[in-house]
Amino acid sequence: MRIFQHYTRVRYQHAVGLGGTRLMAKPWISGVLLMFSVVVAMLLANLPFTKEAYHSFLETTLAISIKSHNFEWVFPKEMTVEKFINDILMVVFFFCVGLEIKREIVCGELSNVKKAMLPVIAAVGGMLVPALIYTCFNAGTAAGSGWGIPTATDIAFAIGIMSMLGNRVPVSLKIFLTALAIADDLGAILVVAFFYGGAIDFHLLIVSALILLFVFLLNQAGVKRMIYYLIPAIAIWMLFYYAGIHATMSGVVMAMMIPMKARYSRSYYDRKTTYYRNMIDKFHDDSDSPNHDQQICLRSISNVARGTVGMSYRLEHALTPWVNFVIMPIFAIANAGVEIPGLSYLNFFQYSPEIGSVGLGIYLGLLLGKPVGITLASWIAIKLKVGEMPNGASWKMLFAVACLGGIGFTMSIFVDTLSFGELAPEMTMHLRNLGKIAILAASISAGILGSVLITAFSKKKK
Repeated sequence: MRIFQHYTRVRYQHAVGLGGTRLMAKPWISGVLLMFSVVVAMLLANLPFTKEAYHSFLETTLAISIKSHNFEWVFPKEMTVEKFINDILMVVFFFCVGLEIKREIVCGELSNVKKAMLPVIAAVGGMLVPALIYTCFNAGTAAGSGWGIPTATDIAFAIGIMSMLGNRVPVSLKIFLTALAIADDLGAILVVAFFYGGAIDFHLLIVSALILLFVFLLNQAGVKRMIYYLIPAIAIWMLFYYAGIHATMSGVVMAMMIPMKARYSRSYYDRKTTYYRNMIDKFHDDSDSPNHDQQICLRSISNVARGTVGMSYRLEHALTPWVNFVIMPIFAIANAGVEIPGLSYLNFFQYSPEIGSVGLGIYLGLLLGKPVGITLASWIAIKLKVGEMPNGASWKMLFAVACLGGIGFTMSIFVDTLSFGELAPEMTMHLRNLGKIAILAASISAGILGSVLITAFSKKKK
């Protein structure tokens, strides 16, 4: 029995993330790591002895090539290190986002229509107003296609800042902003899918639809083995990549197909664990370490316990640390490195009738448009009685929390890397760099503004 108790305690700590460092379990640590990665990227892109190597490395070609006398096959097409990060590693990020959205829709904050309406409507307002502000400065100019950049909220930074503020923020508003950010992620995914893809090859799209239908039927048939979903996921990524739809969308689509229902029921778990615990007692000896027969029983308990957790939950739990502490820092290092030739480049508010003002549209869109859009949409929803004010919240505090929605960072930079592709390469790079600087400046400003307002409007509970 002592062996069983020790074993189950270790397994539980591993399952809930307590087996490793406690620092990694802090909700704000991923945001701090992300900001550190941004600083590293800016240094690598601007220090005279690193910037050439930095850009050369990102432009290094990656491909698998098969050649013969009359045949040559290269996969994937035009793949560089930067595209590998944005088109392959970020698929895992969007897969985790898709799992989180599905979980919230099925059994979380978006599962109840009345509970979901306020954050969903607020998210829509928080996307429309920034897009409108951006369009006011850039409509009809070369920068007009970047309207989707200031529409996103970075959930990692927003939740991290709220965690550091502690109980100054009502729990109901923390839930509200979390649900809003999830709905906002879904909106950003749709924006990327419909407005920032390439020319669509409908033949490949039909093939991918047939594969998705097959995976859906597997799900409905109760198939719970991961291999039956992994192979189609790779095929869907390849088809999306060549069909003109941004490959990261394959991660979201496949996440929606992953079964949430567990393989084993609670009664089956109770029955099996009781049986194996009795077997462990039967093979009892004086040693504190399990003998061979006890090890077999413990492995059987582990397999049964694993099967009582749905595949969707297991994947989300397994991949989240990799996304937060590996993929996102790599993405930041690869995409936040903006080379600044001179101090005039920092004047991202500059405007011209030909190219508009990417910086002004993004900065005001995130810093001003996000909180105004979220608050205004929430006010309309509550007045029309399709939503209700979070418990213990005031309009001042809701606006202060909405300011944190202006932290666009990850998704905004991602959309920025997809924007302006129809322009000349030099102009495209110039506008993207201006956009990244504006995103960083707006995200820092929004984080500071939100923190100051929350502190000013709240009375810290003892």
